[in-house]
Amino acid sequence: MSKFELKLPQMGESVAEATLTSWLKEVGDTIELDEAVFEIATDKVDSEVPSEVEGVLVEKRFDVDDVIKVGEIVAVIQLDGEAPVEEAPASVETMEPEPVPEAVTTIEHEVQSVQETVAAPVADFSQSERFYSPLVKNIASKEGISLDELDAISGSGLEGRVTKNDILDYIAARKGPAVVQQSEEPVTAPVPEPKVTTTPAPQTAAPVKASAEDEVIPMTRMGKLIAQHMTESVSTSAHVQSFIEVDVTNLVEWRNKMKGTFQQREGEKLTFTPIFMEAVAKALKNYPMLNISVQGDTVIKKKNINIGMAAALADGNLIVPVIKNADQLNLVGMAKVVNDLAARARNNELKPDEIQGGTYTVTNVGTFGSVFGTPIINQPQVGILALGAIRKVPSVIETPEGDFIGIRSKMFLSHSYDHRVVNGALGGSFIKAVADYLESWDMDREI
Repeated sequence: MSKFELKLPQMGESVAEATLTSWLKEVGDTIELDEAVFEIATDKVDSEVPSEVEGVLVEKRFDVDDVIKVGEIVAVIQLDGEAPVEEAPASVETMEPEPVPEAVTTIEHEVQSVQETVAAPVADFSQSERFYSPLVKNIASKEGISLDELDAISGSGLEGRVTKNDILDYIAARKGPAVVQQSEEPVTAPVPEPKVTTTPAPQTAAPVKASAEDEVIPMTRMGKLIAQHMTESVSTSAHVQSFIEVDVTNLVEWRNKMKGTFQQREGEKLTFTPIFMEAVAKALKNYPMLNISVQGDTVIKKKNINIGMAAALADGNLIVPVIKNADQLNLVGMAKVVNDLAARARNNELKPDEIQGGTYTVTNVGTFGSVFGTPIINQPQVGILALGAIRKVPSVIETPEGDFIGIRSKMFLSHSYDHRVVNGALGGSFIKAVADYLESWDMDREI
């Protein structure tokens, strides 16, 4: 009977592993083509992994909460659709057991001891905000490590995750150095006292106590990841902001004139977002040193302009789908991509690859009425642009006949950039280029 090995697919250039969050099928269940078999979670998005074949699930290689590397076999599917039949073991002749050497017996005893250690019941570490693999939990439970101790261990794995070696090193250090037998020879020279260097314990925020009237709401998994990502960004990049006010009166009037025709012809809504994305893409093309990432002491200038579009989800979390090669899209193509990504983001239908590879990010804080904001850079990028709300305001209008007061549609652009590699001249010039493009909008432009 032929079988198909369902592996964890590649989910983006920077994604090397994912956490198995749930099985959607059980062993013995029939699976249709493209039917979801299990769910996984990365540091960016939750996603279902579909089957590439039809058949019956005969084996599950991982458990829920296991961390799986890209390319590893997660499930085995029998292609002919028949449930597997267990074959009875063939009979063998009875043979006299040979004497087992003492060394082999000792090894078998140690292996059995290790197996018992791994199979030991796992203590409840569900109260922790950190993710721990089942193996780490088992070791901690066997060694009597408390939750506070486990949370204090510095992890060397991805996103600071505690690995098996981390916890074993901690256990070895906790037990202290081995006792050395003292020599019977008299000591003729004075032995200096060892110099003890104490490392101050890391400062942690004081615990917040909830009263009986308060409601305690656990953070979601995605909420925890976002919080960690934002904190790491602030500690990594030297954030600086530049602000500029933009007169978008011509742009607003042009959109009002064209949106009905556009929707009738293209079947798509013409919002302001694709127009702003077009302006940012053109500015990045003119200022490529904002389309970069920092790697240690080097700068990586990105060839492609991939603009992330921050979108709010119904549960209050945030996700950033990416418009790939944004500088190569015309306004019609940009509108279609923006509308498609926004709709699938709201319905949690984005693929992992569609939120990877961004080189610059735009967030529309004006959607919620904010005039401007100071957004946090989306690592490993070096800049993010916030779009403020468009408002009708009184403004001084300069004409050859003199100045007068008129009603204009204006908005603020807020540019946060990494001052390690982007100075004020470059950061200010970039945002000015975006503003100039929007203010010089052609009222006669056709789409």
